[in-house]
Amino acid sequence: MPAIVEPKLITGNANKPLASAIARRMSLHRGVNVGLVDARVERFNDGEIFVEVFENVRGEDMFIVQPTSNPANDNLMELLVMCDALRRSSAARITAVIPYFGYARQDRRTKARTPISAKLVANMLVGAGIERVLTMDLHAAQIQGFFDIPVDNLYASPVFALDIRAQFKDRMDELMVISPDVGGVARARELAKRINAPLSIVDKRREKPGEIAEMIVIGDVKDKVCLIVDDMCDTAGTLCKAAEVLMEHGAKEVHSYISHGVMSGPAVERVTNSVMKSLVLTDTIEPTQPIKDAPNIRVVPTAPIFAQAILNIWNGTSVSSLFEDTTLSPIYDGLYAAE
Repeated sequence: MPAIVEPKLITGNANKPLASAIARRMSLHRGVNVGLVDARVERFNDGEIFVEVFENVRGEDMFIVQPTSNPANDNLMELLVMCDALRRSSAARITAVIPYFGYARQDRRTKARTPISAKLVANMLVGAGIERVLTMDLHAAQIQGFFDIPVDNLYASPVFALDIRAQFKDRMDELMVISPDVGGVARARELAKRINAPLSIVDKRREKPGEIAEMIVIGDVKDKVCLIVDDMCDTAGTLCKAAEVLMEHGAKEVHSYISHGVMSGPAVERVTNSVMKSLVLTDTIEPTQPIKDAPNIRVVPTAPIFAQAILNIWNGTSVSSLFEDTTLSPIYDGLYAAE
């Protein structure tokens, strides 16, 4: 009988702590050590990326953990070169675990003579030899259709629901979920259903990118504990302004749950000085030291859900089962003991 092939993880430099946490979690589930494949991902003096894998991966089921966050181009190129190295080393299957999918905001042509960069990235990943993609909270769900290979898009909302029930267990009837724009209503509604809370919308109108001309609250937020839900926070300008508008409309408190903490430029300082009581991020993008030091920013782990998703893919079992709170609760046991 052929030997049972264990799933093998390899990581670039984008988010090594998350990759290590996923490996530890998989070791716990499997009862055997699942370590990161020994490899080096380095740069030559001119910036070229070089990858060398020090272990035999012939016939192995390989999972590359590499979010394409800032610096997006370097991390994307690392992912492509690692894939090529594994493919040329006769790996049986290569799955790209991309917790944060960069270029996802460029998913359509908004003006004449502009690219659809998300589609270009999809073509590059498939061309490099990737046979499956595992990601979380794509900015636009239709990006899954840019690939001609299976794409599993996990959701942060079940994890957020567990955190909300633990943090607000005595005030669940005061909660109201807020979408910071009309485009995010589906995401906010999903979380609102999970925690059985009403939904409101902050409608924003931009004069030009990065600037907000006007914000209108649709719904009654008076005396409510408002939870703003979005897929990413970049400079935090919109988020902090939305929190101010909600407080002006009589909200008791404002908290935010964001899937991907891009947090570029003055974002951390803005959040620290804002009226928001807390900002909750996931670790799909490695938190910087200022994020860790900020008094009103918390980071929830995604390693448990990614580890289970990888094992389900390896086993050929359902990944969509991880969309349910009841399935996730045991995976996150101990983290939310209040549950």
